[in-house]
Amino acid sequence: MKKKLTIALLAVFIAPLAFAQGNWGAAVKFGAAETDPQTLQKVFDAVGGDLTKGYGLFGLEALYEMNVENQHKVGVKLGLDFYGNNEYENNFISKITEETYAIPLTVYYKWDNGVKNWSFFAGAGATYMKAEMDNDTDSYNESKIFPHITGGAEYRFTELFALGIDVKYNFNAKLEKHIEAIDYKTDRSGISGALAARFYF
Repeated sequence: MKKKLTIALLAVFIAPLAFAQGNWGAAVKFGAAETDPQTLQKVFDAVGGDLTKGYGLFGLEALYEMNVENQHKVGVKLGLDFYGNNEYENNFISKITEETYAIPLTVYYKWDNGVKNWSFFAGAGATYMKAEMDNDTDSYNESKIFPHITGGAEYRFTELFALGIDVKYNFNAKLEKHIEAIDYKTDRSGISGALAARFYF
């Protein structure tokens, strides 16, 4: 799994470098996202222990933008997002770690005001998300595809570089798996926000 993620990560970040035509780009994002580890929360509420919720978000994305009219553009971007781990343990249960990653595909409209100006975008798309739950002896995973909407703004310092703010909302991003009479559930529905550094080629 880790090898596949590494290959995907490199592909998302490096692919635009092969197309030096001005409309390609890549981004690195750092932020925070909603998390609701429902099963781990229920165990914590019932018997106590230590529950750590991972609100962090690290993402990479590749994008392509097409000129429509004047400074208006239509773009498509493919991302790879890693969410902070949820972790639970107590004196009787071995440590349980819940890892989540997602691959969002987004189509968006951009009001591009050029260099030394703010530009704005809004769009929608679909996200493939996978959650893996591990303890000392077992590992379970579940995946799902769901819709999202997104919007944001960026300041273009040069033709090649911009800093911005991205906001995204996941709809019905609840993953669950029935294992040995237990319903393992986790929910990433809701809002996330990130600072993004974008590089255009």
